[in-house]
Amino acid sequence: MFGNLFEEAEQEGFPSCSSGGGGAKRGDEPPPSRGKSNLCGIKNQGGTCYLNSLLQTLLFTPELREELFNLGPEELGCLEDKDKPGAKVRVIPLELQRLFAHLLLVDQQSASTAGLTDSFGWNSSEGTNQHDVQELNRILFSALEHSLVGTTGSTLIHRLYHGIIVNSIVCKECGNISQRQEDFLDLTVCVCGVSSLEEALWNMFVEEELFEGNNLYRCAQCDRLVTAAKSAKMRKLPPFITMSLLRFSFDFNKCERYKETGRYIFPLTINLRPFCEQTDGEDSDHTYELFSVIIHKGGCYGGHYHVYIRDIDQLGQWEPQENCKPKTEKKVKEVKEPSECEPVLQQDDPLSVLTAIIAQEPSKSVLLDQLGQKLMSKIGSSWSKKFRKYYGPIGKFLQSHNDVFMLVCNGTKVALKANPPSPMAEPPGPAELATNDGLSGATGQNPGLDLEPDPEPEQGSHWFDLNDSTVTSIRESDIEKQFQGKESAYMLFYRKKQLQRPAEALNNPLYKVPPHLVQMVQEEDCKLQQNREKFEACNNTVELHLHLAPSYRLENGALQQVSKEPNGSTTLSFDGRKTVGDLRLAIYQMQESWEGDMALTVAKSLPAGLHLYKTLTDDGVSLYNAGIYTKSDLFVWNGREVSGASLLIGAEWEPVLLTVVRPFLGEDDVPELENGVDGVGASSGLENGEPGLKKEARGFAGGATLVEVMEALGEPKESLLCQAQAGGKKDEQKEGEGGGASGWRVFPPEDLQRTLKELSLKDGDALLVLEPHSFDSSVFTRNGDVVSVTTPSDCRWLLVEFRPEGGVEEGKEDERRKTKVPASGNMLLCEVKRRAIEELQLQEQLQGAEYCLRQVDYTGKLLPPVCEELSVRDAGVRLMTTLTLCPGNAPKASQLFLHFCVGTAPSGGLEMDIIVEKTCSVKECMDAMLHAVGLEGNSWHLRRLDWCEEVGEPLMDEDALLSELKISHGETLVLTEGQLPPKGYLKLSVWLYLDPRNDSAAFMQADCNHTPNCCVKEQTLEVATEGETHQSLLLSHGTMAELRSVGAVEIADEATLDDLKTQVLTLPALQNVCVPMSAFLRVWQLEGQRLTRVLKGQELTLRKLKLTSGTGLCVEQLLKEEDLGPKQVLLYVKMGVPGERCYYPSEELVWDASRDSSPRSLRTCLAARYGLCADSLLLAKCQPDKHNWEEISNWNQQVSKRKKKKRTESLLGAPFHLKDGDTIGIKNLLIDNNRDFSTQEDEQGQQRLREQAEQRRKGELGAGSDDQKKSGSAKTRKPEVALSINVGVFR
Repeated sequence: MFGNLFEEAEQEGFPSCSSGGGGAKRGDEPPPSRGKSNLCGIKNQGGTCYLNSLLQTLLFTPELREELFNLGPEELGCLEDKDKPGAKVRVIPLELQRLFAHLLLVDQQSASTAGLTDSFGWNSSEGTNQHDVQELNRILFSALEHSLVGTTGSTLIHRLYHGIIVNSIVCKECGNISQRQEDFLDLTVCVCGVSSLEEALWNMFVEEELFEGNNLYRCAQCDRLVTAAKSAKMRKLPPFITMSLLRFSFDFNKCERYKETGRYIFPLTINLRPFCEQTDGEDSDHTYELFSVIIHKGGCYGGHYHVYIRDIDQLGQWEPQENCKPKTEKKVKEVKEPSECEPVLQQDDPLSVLTAIIAQEPSKSVLLDQLGQKLMSKIGSSWSKKFRKYYGPIGKFLQSHNDVFMLVCNGTKVALKANPPSPMAEPPGPAELATNDGLSGATGQNPGLDLEPDPEPEQGSHWFDLNDSTVTSIRESDIEKQFQGKESAYMLFYRKKQLQRPAEALNNPLYKVPPHLVQMVQEEDCKLQQNREKFEACNNTVELHLHLAPSYRLENGALQQVSKEPNGSTTLSFDGRKTVGDLRLAIYQMQESWEGDMALTVAKSLPAGLHLYKTLTDDGVSLYNAGIYTKSDLFVWNGREVSGASLLIGAEWEPVLLTVVRPFLGEDDVPELENGVDGVGASSGLENGEPGLKKEARGFAGGATLVEVMEALGEPKESLLCQAQAGGKKDEQKEGEGGGASGWRVFPPEDLQRTLKELSLKDGDALLVLEPHSFDSSVFTRNGDVVSVTTPSDCRWLLVEFRPEGGVEEGKEDERRKTKVPASGNMLLCEVKRRAIEELQLQEQLQGAEYCLRQVDYTGKLLPPVCEELSVRDAGVRLMTTLTLCPGNAPKASQLFLHFCVGTAPSGGLEMDIIVEKTCSVKECMDAMLHAVGLEGNSWHLRRLDWCEEVGEPLMDEDALLSELKISHGETLVLTEGQLPPKGYLKLSVWLYLDPRNDSAAFMQADCNHTPNCCVKEQTLEVATEGETHQSLLLSHGTMAELRSVGAVEIADEATLDDLKTQVLTLPALQNVCVPMSAFLRVWQLEGQRLTRVLKGQELTLRKLKLTSGTGLCVEQLLKEEDLGPKQVLLYVKMGVPGERCYYPSEELVWDASRDSSPRSLRTCLAARYGLCADSLLLAKCQPDKHNWEEISNWNQQVSKRKKKKRTESLLGAPFHLKDGDTIGIKNLLIDNNRDFSTQEDEQGQQRLREQAEQRRKGELGAGSDDQKKSGSAKTRKPEVALSINVGVFR
């Protein structure tokens, strides 16, 4: 009925139907047991919440459930035979029986409806399409009736739900009565315009429709048109009445559906006697009690269903949450019996105050004009000051509480509904005819007020919220929350109060369930419990790694395996819910040879070895509570010693694996190395027997001091222990990286008594052990508390290549001489240069000349010279790379080497070099560059290069230091002629717009070749190729103009638009354009290859016009002065040719939208221009991208739901967004009846778009289609799908 209901639910923030299914779990996990309510929910198949709500209602209709259970296999057949040919198996009632049995007896959180929906003939997609529950109710009852034909249950639906309505027409002339009988299974009641269910029934069955005036009735007995009255009554009441609320309506003005969310009251108990044809009999014959409310949450295109149900047989455990009483309960107590006692006044509750004021009046009513004055007298404050902020105007407050207040005397007075002022003043309404108004039981109290539940609920007062798989207890007072809002009641189910349940049915889910179904669900429940036990056992099994003490020994503060083979660990799978004592017993049984005590200690494998932390002493706790989980390590020992050695356990004694570094001074000094910890042997960084270091991995207890470490290493007391400095060379450097001596910090004497943990030493840290005689070697040098180590791995080389002045001629590569200079990271580059000159024997050749060392990049380009005062490492020179000896000076450490060029960006190596101090200013640097190239003058400034190696932004502050501007070594600067532009200047490119309609511009385009003028719907600006200075501009109003580049201007952002026009007119390319003054020039802004807006406001600054540097401008010559205001819009208007699908040439129109931007204002402006009647004009906006026209009509939009005000929509906003340059089409309806604005060119353009879309769909546009897919399109609603249930033939 409502198609796919998911989309709006997602947009409006409501949970879709699929949300009720719960989170995803592992496939082998059995379904969970029932919750505290002891009731079973129903799984959501993706969109079947409407089905779940209705099925739960039918389940908790005991009479229907038991009648269905009374049908045995001899009448319905067996599900096992449904696939046999010729077998008549009534699948739908059988599946309903099975589902109801599951819901009653199987211990699981939710049951599946897959079997039932399969019996409906639904495929997998039907489970994701949501439908209307009212429609399903009728279709399901019809399917049940057809399925039960020929059985004792064939009249089941008829007996329980069938009622009769009689429609009567009474002739006012002769009294003849014409009647027509109508059957019903449910009643559809109106929601729009009524406030309660009783009022809707009153309008249906009490109010008479009078045929009079032009709407007369032809009486069969009088044989003429007469005055008559039509009415309806209920002739037969069924045991169960279903009320379907018409929440969804259609707005014919907006042509869209909407949901009625206003307040709509319905009672818990209702007396239908006033609405019946026969009013005799007991009240109990006409009294019905509410037992189910199906609720819809969401809008008319999407949402979610759940149901409130009263558990009549008390099958569930009703335990509502203990919370505060709703605010309405306080209000109810105050107005409960105003005639007997004055209500308790609560000055912060406006409902209590107003009720007390009205109740104290003798007439039980108050004039609306005097209500505010009486309120002031009562509480000493006005309504506006005390309540308006939270409750709105007093009139709106009274309307929103129409269940308490009522307007009488033509709306001039307000009274309480419980005490109308006078029976003569107001006729009795429908509320007085019903036994109960609101949720007040059978006591006849006010509607919807007395919601306070009894301290001890009576039989049948248990209410539950069944929301797919979730079942929760609720109170009767929670039903009032479903009176209004987007989550509100949608279907009401009432049962006759006479229907009493037998005592044996209470708390007995097995009542009337057939034995074969009981046996089936018991077997299934047994299997379910077994699966749960298996799953729990599997899910709680932990894998433990047992380490046995006989396989380990204590070495270097950690436990090491005695044998290299990994046989000391045993894997044991154990139930984590069992106790530590059970685990100990299991290990005893595994290790039959174990003697003595057994201690279980949590262990952990560390780089240094196995370490013990916590011993499990309490045998009564479970493994989980003891912190034992899967893959935990446990050490099994006697709790005292391992292989005769005592253990220190705990985090403070956690061992650390250190790298012990010792000096190696030659091949003769090769002591025998002990085996490293964990089988890690000693490793050394030896090269060809030269002096170096040898390394060994050793483990030590974290609580050991450095003195104890030295004793364990067997070192004399006078030895030094050193730690690698932070940022120093701890690890061996990679090939090609800068080398140099590594630094080690000597531990001071006070640190020798500190532990490894206190010194923050961790795994992998290195300790250098030096004896006093180690400093006799050149490898080790000590400076204070720092020891420098220079090993052969630090002594590498640099390749120095000599490049003579003037470069190397072709064919004389041998003149470029090279040499390898041994170097280390701490060697100065000046020393490298000196050695290279000596090796190349260039002393005489370079005498008196300045040469420097420069690095070379991967392309062979020379990099800036290196500072020779720095070491190889500090200068960032990588060892084993190439340096070039070139002519030139080397910069000092305080200097910068810069490239510069004059005028344009450098190309082909034409830039020049200069060395300046880092502390010099921009002005001093520029003067030095001008002096170097022999230029003079003050009209110069410096610019940087941008990321694409083009001339970029100028250096604005000439007094700033180069270091402050972060100008780096080797950067390129450009000397640019001209004064430095002030701050805030913009550089704008300018194009000239040449309109062919302007004859004065014809000479400017005489040499231009462009296509003939034609009706073109798309406005484009072609991309100019390099070297082009003009382009063709195709406009949306059907003309074509030339766009020619005329240069660029630099202007301050504080300049006005008039200043910009004046400066543009000074461009050399515009000298031949005749413009008397700047007002004859129009300036467009170019964005995205389009003319987007006209710059308006002669005195506005460019900053206020939001222009930025690099913006493109297009200037257009005008024939008259123009000064547009900010709210004036330049439009192109085209009048349609009557009777033809084309337009007259377009004209410019300046529309002033400053006061009124509505469609009416634009229509009036056009009518004045053409001398026509505004009401006869039809307007449309051209959409060139889509090749269609969007009609402009008058409409209103509601702005505020609270104020209910409406304002006329602006054309400058959505959906039209009129802007400069838009084209407006005009139709004169007095002479042209064709309302279609499209032309043949539009149809051709739309055909091209369809072809392109088809090509994109087929993937024929290649990579270009990806961008279109990224932009996406508006999400379309799925088509509505009809709901149906397939039933076999059983007649």
